[in-house]
Amino acid sequence: MSPRVLHYSDLENAYDTPDRIARVAGLLADRRAPDALLAGSGDNTGPGVLSLVADGHQSLDFFDAVDPHVETVGNHDFDHGFDALESIVEGSPQQWVLANVRLDGERFGAAAGVDPVTTVPVDGATVGVVGVLDPATPDMTPGTDALDFADPVETVEEWAPRLRERGADHVIALAHTTDDDARSIASETGVDAVLAGHSHHQHAGVVDGTPLTRPGATGQYVYEVDLESGDVILHEPQEADPAPDVESALRDRIATEGLDEVVAHVDTPLSRDRERRLGGEWRLGNFVADAYRWKTGADVGLQNGGGIREGPPLSGAVTVADLVSVSPFEEPVAVASVTGTELRSVVREADGRHVDGLKDYWYGHVSGMRVAAENGGYVPYVDGDAVDPADRYTVAVPNYILITDLEFPTLTEDHAVEHDDLQYEVVVDYARECGIDAPLDGRIPDAAARE
Repeated sequence: MSPRVLHYSDLENAYDTPDRIARVAGLLADRRAPDALLAGSGDNTGPGVLSLVADGHQSLDFFDAVDPHVETVGNHDFDHGFDALESIVEGSPQQWVLANVRLDGERFGAAAGVDPVTTVPVDGATVGVVGVLDPATPDMTPGTDALDFADPVETVEEWAPRLRERGADHVIALAHTTDDDARSIASETGVDAVLAGHSHHQHAGVVDGTPLTRPGATGQYVYEVDLESGDVILHEPQEADPAPDVESALRDRIATEGLDEVVAHVDTPLSRDRERRLGGEWRLGNFVADAYRWKTGADVGLQNGGGIREGPPLSGAVTVADLVSVSPFEEPVAVASVTGTELRSVVREADGRHVDGLKDYWYGHVSGMRVAAENGGYVPYVDGDAVDPADRYTVAVPNYILITDLEFPTLTEDHAVEHDDLQYEVVVDYARECGIDAPLDGRIPDAAARE
């Protein structure tokens, strides 16, 4: 038989919906056979609600049931610090691989069992595996500044022939990287397949004869790659039977932590899909931005689209876990003081076309402000008046926005004038006090007006 790879990635907050992650486990169990290698390409320990309270160790319920062969590290696997991740590595059954990251001059995680590469016997064949991580991780994940990165494409190019020298019949790369780097790995390094994570845009293709798969986020899809033929099959785990042990273990964790408390009700479901999150005005984005402004009294609330996680819609009885999963990061809400000129710049940067490295999406959700498309640009209005370049305004934001230049680079730590509670605590408190009524009321121009 030809070796197959079952590829999952970016499970993230799927753990917060036990039935969902249990179905991923169920599908992998159904497809498992002597000719199959199970591989994860990062962000499979978090972020999420259970990840917050368990420092990512809730993933062991899944890993123990699935018994994967190999796993690489994603940027969010560092959310709870180096020690927490190394503890998960030591406690999980799979071999972890990461070849392009060092800490204090040593390969990250070497003492815990992380290797740069590995080989796996699969039904008479040998599959070599190398793992690499996006060098922009320190810009995205607080607490990772001490990590040093080698170029992921060059790293795979170095290791692929060495794995073949070790007897690998096939070589695959687990690439928790940008799309550009994943495609370059596929076209330049001689691997037989690239199993990519990081971006939540689910797709599969062939790059210069090399299959490249990216399953997207939250366990919606699993890819199966035939390493002889290059054929790729897309599986939808939510159609599989759930693994009962995984589901019960995670439900027990949720109940033990009090995360199943109902705090509000929603009659019309609030979508959490990618298209709405990054496509313009969005009810859930409005709700979160409203919560920040309610808590802080700032003139404006601003939530970055990338800071809200995808998942099932908020519908009916909404629990603490549901709300924390919207933005499950241990980041305070910060209040920034900006000039009118800076606020206008921030609004312009909400359009991804104006920020280097972002795509044609809308990245900002606002409260207390209306954005109008005028004269080929954007004009923000606060309290009904156009923002005066010479005035000052306060903006409540996730603290992450102030420490990264990937989104809203105008805002920096120097703008901070106060810090409040953690952002998910603010959202939960707001829902308890005010409910979840988040209409669309014309805060952001529609896509046609932005052209």
